Amino acid sequence: MNKRIRQVHRWTAIAFTVSVIAAFIALAQPEPAVWVSYVPLIPLAALLLTGLYLFTLPYAATWRRTRRTADQV
Repeated sequence: MNKRIRQVHRWTAIAFTVSVIAAFIALAQPEPAVWVSYVPLIPLAALLLTGLYLFTLPYAATWRRTRRTADQV
């Protein structure tokens, strides 16, 4: 599961980068569509969720390890 989350996080980062570049290009047009500036928010939300999960993994492992040793004593 962790491997899949990391993979999703990496691909979402690529999608976010591409959407930001596309938004910059679209907004540089003479008649820019304002809604294009909101498109990068979708992959950014996914990056937030997967990033928070990946950030908490080491803390959760430490918490589980200390609980397991406390239960054995």
